[in-house]
Amino acid sequence: MKEVRFFYAPEATATNELPNDEAMHALRVLRLKAGDEMMLMDGLGNYYRAEVTLAHTKRCEYEVKEIIPQQRQWKGHLHLAVAPTKMMERTEWLVEKATEVGIDEISFINCQYSERRLVKVSRVDKIVIAASKQSHKAWKAQLNDVVTFKEFMEQPRNGRKYIAHCYEEIPRTFLFDELCKQASSDDEDDVTILIGPEGDFSIDEVQEAIANGYKSVHLGKSRLRTETAGLAAVMMMQLAER
Repeated sequence: MKEVRFFYAPEATATNELPNDEAMHALRVLRLKAGDEMMLMDGLGNYYRAEVTLAHTKRCEYEVKEIIPQQRQWKGHLHLAVAPTKMMERTEWLVEKATEVGIDEISFINCQYSERRLVKVSRVDKIVIAASKQSHKAWKAQLNDVVTFKEFMEQPRNGRKYIAHCYEEIPRTFLFDELCKQASSDDEDDVTILIGPEGDFSIDEVQEAIANGYKSVHLGKSRLRTETAGLAAVMMMQLAER
């Protein structure tokens, strides 16, 4: 059976033409032609079964045959806030894998010990789109611009909040245990987890987070790289919030 290809079309019903990047992939890489079937996703929870009506140079037009609303695969709103790694490809790997596993929102935070202060969010957003298509995610994760740790603390945030760190002198509990213990049947429940840079959060940042309602947690006995810790946190959220 031929695999149906997914394309990101945020305005799937407002237009009959794929966005430029998607059209180039459909025409030059997949060599779609008129009459071929494809599946569109709007990133807002809907699939669209569509048929190519025009495949010409840089334009790929389609006709929507069926709208297929999707059911959410997990409860609540899962939010990962992470300090970008010095080597950007590691952060990009984390974003890709977190999207494949399932995440609703990703924020980048500048911390006291951060080694990278800038992120090209537009580039990373393309990774989110590609991973969403590959893993058939009907909802596209929200990607936020870089903010300082202080600015992130000042943002109003509902639901359960955790900061993962390695300071043994500050009492910590295992994140997964906390997530399971506090898991809610409420589909609107929010969970936010903070992951620090390679040098960890500063102890002042941990204390500031705790003062702002974040619970102090660890991710297990191993000391993890930032991108590994981020993915481990996403996996724990998914397992607890199913």
